[in-house]
Amino acid sequence: MSSQHLKRLAMPRSWPLPRKTTVWVTRPTPGAHSLEHCMPINLVIRDVLGLARTTREVRFILHNELAKIDGRVVKDTRRGVGLMDVLTLGEENYRCVLDHNGRLRYRSISAADAANKVCRIEGKTTLKGGKTQLNLHDGRNILIDDPTEYNTGDSLKISLPDQSIVEHIPFGEGTRCYLIGGAHVGSTAEVKEYIRKRSSMPNEVQFDGFGTVVRNVFAIGSNDLPLMEVAE
Repeated sequence: MSSQHLKRLAMPRSWPLPRKTTVWVTRPTPGAHSLEHCMPINLVIRDVLGLARTTREVRFILHNELAKIDGRVVKDTRRGVGLMDVLTLGEENYRCVLDHNGRLRYRSISAADAANKVCRIEGKTTLKGGKTQLNLHDGRNILIDDPTEYNTGDSLKISLPDQSIVEHIPFGEGTRCYLIGGAHVGSTAEVKEYIRKRSSMPNEVQFDGFGTVVRNVFAIGSNDLPLMEVAE
């Protein structure tokens, strides 16, 4: 039971679910996103969006190929729907974002917005043969021709589901960013200064009136996210 379930009292604070209803809650299948930044599709459809009453109804939706994540059909009820992912249920599309309380929300978006997503570059890997691979925040790996063009911390806007690069968003001064952690989570702000530390301390990013560590910063450039609603 421990591999598929999680005690509700121990579930991440980012999950917008009540803690004292039942003992257990579904644990997402290990995958691209961290436990804090994703929820299993079963809970999203049933408990967050309220489009099913039971897990059996969720299974019916999935087995009839009515659910997609990033444009690809999903049949695993424990598949995680994580930060920036696009969830499609029938004709409706939703994007996973964080609200101002740091909770995962699934906001309705248009079909045009659902055709792409922004991914942060977490690292670069050199493969056999000298090719370079970009490692993105959602577990994707994309091969590129020029390794000097992209840096860790930059973001890519990719088309779905074919994941071709639509836009490169360099991270640096003046870049509009989305905050995914810290006191200003769920907000957007422009970078004033990027401070690189020559020690084991994490690099810092300064915005207008506040600063945070670089892991809390997600470059989005001119792309809009469905952040208008204020958390309950």
